[in-house]
Parts: sequence; structure tokens; C-alpha cells
Amino acid sequence: ILAKSQTHFLCAAGRQLMAGLRAMSTSGKEGRPMRSVLYMPGSNQKAIAKSRTLPADVIIMDLEDAVAPDAKATARKQIIDALSEGFKSHPVVVRANALDTPWGKDDLAALASVKGLSAVAIPKVENGKTVAEVHEILKKNSAPADLEIWCMIETPIGILRLEDICKVGTSDAAGKRLSALVMGTSDLTKDLRAKHTTDRHPLITSLQLTLLASRAYGLACLDGVHLALDNAEELERHCKQAMEMGYDGKTLIHPKQVAVANKAFRPSADEIAECREIMKAYEEALSQKKGVVVVRGRLVEELHVANARRLLQLHEAIEAREKLLGSA
Repeated sequence: ILAKSQTHFLCAAGRQLMAGLRAMSTSGKEGRPMRSVLYMPGSNQKAIAKSRTLPADVIIMDLEDAVAPDAKATARKQIIDALSEGFKSHPVVVRANALDTPWGKDDLAALASVKGLSAVAIPKVENGKTVAEVHEILKKNSAPADLEIWCMIETPIGILRLEDICKVGTSDAAGKRLSALVMGTSDLTKDLRAKHTTDRHPLITSLQLTLLASRAYGLACLDGVHLALDNAEELERHCKQAMEMGYDGKTLIHPKQVAVANKAFRPSADEIAECREIMKAYEEALSQKKGVVVVRGRLVEELHVANARRLLQLHEAIEAREKLLGSA
């Protein structure tokens, strides 16, 4: 009787899971590598040109912190010109200035219909109303429906209002454009009056709350930058910490940090081997109507199959990127 019930459960769960996985695989977000997300100053034409050759998974062209006030308009034009020339090898995101600055709304209006732009990143988002307002500006300026919004979470109030930000950002009020949360750990540390520590203990609660919100609403989640350029060991430790938490990748401020992030957030060879074993055993169990699947001495459940499929999709996408750009 137990075997029959297990078989029934496995087959029913299998049908539901495979349907879900098929939907995930066509969403355009699952399996997209975001291990290394590199900020490049929009005011630096050489840096923009160089970014085309770098093995970062995503490039963020920055109009905010990296650009002086008197260079904002020029940087905006340079970014638009660069995008018009094409960035076939990288998804490109532009970090606009905040809406309450003299440049924010103009940034969004100018960027809305630019071809080749994957998303706009909005700094210091503190409520859902801001996400809806960004959507309205984009819509008014003929942005395509698939232009995404990334929200930067950089302040205590932003952390406390994560649910509102995510709920509105994934609703019709914001065109369902919200696709990622990005930690702004430097500003958050300042606002918390916390210390920069190797273990990042002062930030753990904020990091986990942001990750919880992102997963609850089906969003990508990116760790904040590492400012100590001469401390690769600490960068590696922070990448490993974020990876173990469940983050998709890390934002970076220098090309020499890319290799560390790419390695840390890449599934290991043993993980991929086990994922293939899980998928093979699961598919065999479905075809043979077996009620129990065991891989490496552990019972395989629906959640293990879903995670195996996700990691294999990510691995395949990383392999494809490395063929295109070379590994870092």
C-alpha cells in the first residue's frame, strides 16, 4: 500500500513539477547568469568600450555615484550612443539617478526606448510608489514591456518596506517590470552606523530579509559591492557567504573582481554531476513508476529535482557565455 501511494504521489508531483519547470524555462529569467554584475562609469568612454570584452555576466552603466553632477548629461548621451552600437555579448543595465534628483526623470525618459537595454536600476528605493512612478515614466516614453526595473535596497526604510516594494513592483501598477533587488551595502552600513567587518555580521539581517523578499516574489537578488580592491581574500569570503545564503551574484566595482565572483557563484563540477544523477534517477523512476528515488544515499524529493534543473540550466548558460567571451 505504501509503495502504491508513493508511486501515485511521485507521478502526480512529477506532472506538476515538469509543467512548472517548462514554464520556468520560458520565463527568460531562470538560468540567466548573474554571478558578476560590474558597474562601469557612464562618463568614461574607454571603460564603456572595455566592458564589451570583459567576462562579467552583466554590465551596469552608471549615471549615479560614478558620475559628477556636471557630467551627468554627457554620460547619459555616451551610454545611449554605446547601446545604439550594440552590446550583443552582455545584458546591459543602466543605473539612473534617483527620481528626487534633477536628473532622474530625464534619465528614464531618455533611456526608455533605447534598444539593447535590459533594465534600469533605481537607487535608494524605499517604497512601492517609486517603482510605479518609474514604470509610468517608462511607459509614457514608449518603453517596451520587457524593459525591467531593478530596485536598489540601500537604506533602513527600504529594508523595512521590502514587501511593499516587491508587491507593487510585480503588479500591474508597475507593469510587472520588477525583476531584481540589488543590495546597496555601503550606504546601508553608513545609515546603520555599523562597522565594515570581515564577517559582515552587522549586515546579515538586512541581507537575509532582502533575499527572503526576492524569493517570495520570484526576483533575482544581488549582493552589494566590495570596496577593498586590494583584498581579494575578503572578496572571495563575501562571495562565498552570499552564495551560501542563496544570492544569484555580486555587484562589482572593478574588472579584477570578476573572476572571483564568477568562480564563487558557479555550480561546482560535483554539484553538476549530482544534478545529472538526480535528473536521470527521477526520470527513470517516472518511466518505471517507482515510488522512491535515492541518489548518493539520499531520498530525492520534488524540491531536489527542481533545484537540480535550475542548476543545470544555469550551468548550460554559463558554458554558453564562456564560449562567447572566454572564462574569467
